[in-house]
Amino acid sequence: MNPKALILHANGTNRDRDVAHALQLAGANPEIVHINQLRRAERQLADYHMLIAPGGFSYGDALGAGRLFALDLQTFFAEQVTAFVASGKPVLGICNGFQVLVKAGILPAGNFSATLTHNQRGHFECRWVHLLPQSSQCVWIRTGDAPLQCPVAHGEGRFVCEDAPALASQQQIALRYALPDGTPANGQYPANPNGSVLDIAGVCNPSGNVLGLMPHPENHIWLHQHPNWTRASANGLALSLFQNGVRYANQC
Repeated sequence: MNPKALILHANGTNRDRDVAHALQLAGANPEIVHINQLRRAERQLADYHMLIAPGGFSYGDALGAGRLFALDLQTFFAEQVTAFVASGKPVLGICNGFQVLVKAGILPAGNFSATLTHNQRGHFECRWVHLLPQSSQCVWIRTGDAPLQCPVAHGEGRFVCEDAPALASQQQIALRYALPDGTPANGQYPANPNGSVLDIAGVCNPSGNVLGLMPHPENHIWLHQHPNWTRASANGLALSLFQNGVRYANQC
């Protein structure tokens, strides 16, 4: 039986159908659910095996990227989301969804103080990046996975944390920006497009079932989505990320 995946939609999100397609290819049964459907109890979060907060510009990024969507989670669904995460079910936040999870306090969790703020160069970044899987405990990736290639599209993607080295030591840095040859970006622009500390592109919670990342893996699930798809440089399909999540959800 394919796991049921809830893709949480709010006004302004616009990557939900892309995520639904990726999840279908990976073997899940996705459903796009508006946040008001949860508020009216037309859907119950506990009935699903996966939760995804997709990218976009929820509520027009009023008061900051992802902030109002995060307030919704904290105000109306704190107990449900906490129980979902505690149950070990996989949760994924992409771009704006990552911002939502961070600003709702779901990531990086623990005693860490972190945020996603304006890109170091002060402008919107829209480009392809290389990603190195890092964490041995994140259920969405495997450390043996090949580097991924995904597009980024954000203005507030710079990850800032008071104790980023401790995140690394606890295996909570899931993905790092890299150079095309697969070596760490070491802060070099544009390989690190936003200036994130330690080249952090994605983080997970201590248990590894919650992942947030700024790049868009749902936009590189087919070879022809890559701008160089007719050349040998086109590789790094990101469908494996969704396949890992679905495989784990089947075990929960």
